[in-house]
Order: sequence, then structure tokens, then C-alpha cells
Amino acid sequence: MSTTTLTFLLMDAPFEQARTTTAFRLMDAALEKGYNVNVFAYEGAVSLAFSHQRPHANSIHGRTFEEENHPLTKDWVAAMQAKAKDKGCRFDWINCGLCVDERGVQEAIKGCRRGGPQDFWQWATESTSTLVIGTR
Repeated sequence: MSTTTLTFLLMDAPFEQARTTTAFRLMDAALEKGYNVNVFAYEGAVSLAFSHQRPHANSIHGRTFEEENHPLTKDWVAAMQAKAKDKGCRFDWINCGLCVDERGVQEAIKGCRRGGPQDFWQWATESTSTLVIGTR
């Protein structure tokens, strides 16, 4: 197992900004190298691992449910959890509990947990590097 640990703080809600996709790509690359990854989801980002996300068709573009093949962020998070397990490294995800309560997204996928800003602070002090992906 690598001793390198990268911590990310995400703030954007799912499907709103390319910043989230970019952060996911960086996390995936880190996992590919066997690095440990911590993710603290804050503000709208607590919805990234919300278990009740559902794919949909796109009637405006005339695509069926199957043709649209709409990606869900909860599935990306689950895929990174699986990759970490396969690579023998750690992928830890904490949702800010206050943010979860404000948005009513208490049901995260398995492997994600509830915490608070103190968890991010702890990770930031212990990590090799920390990247904050702000909303602007």
C-alpha cells in the first residue's frame, strides 16, 4: 500500500460543472497509481453519492433510456471504491452532515459516511497533498 495520500474537497452538486468530472478523473488517476484518496463532500457535493439518483431518457434529443445511457455520479463513486479495493489502496468518502441535512440527501451509497469539517481538517493535516475544488 502506498504512503501517498491525496485529499480532495468537492463543493459542486452533480451534473452542474465540469469541475466535478475533472476531480473524479484526478482521483481515478491517483487510485490507478495506488495512492490513497480521501474525499470530503461539502455543500452541493454531498449529492454526488446520493443513492437515489436515477438515470433517464432524453426525449428532447429523441433518445431512449438505453440510448441515453446517462452516467450517475453515485456509480462513479462506487467504481472508485471498487478500484481502490482492487489496487490495495484506500478510498474514503465523507459527506458533511450539516450539508446532507440541509439538502435531504441522507441516503448515500455504501462506503460513504457522514462527518464534519473537522474531518477535512484532520485529513488535510495528515495528507501528502490537499486539493480544494471550489465552486468558483
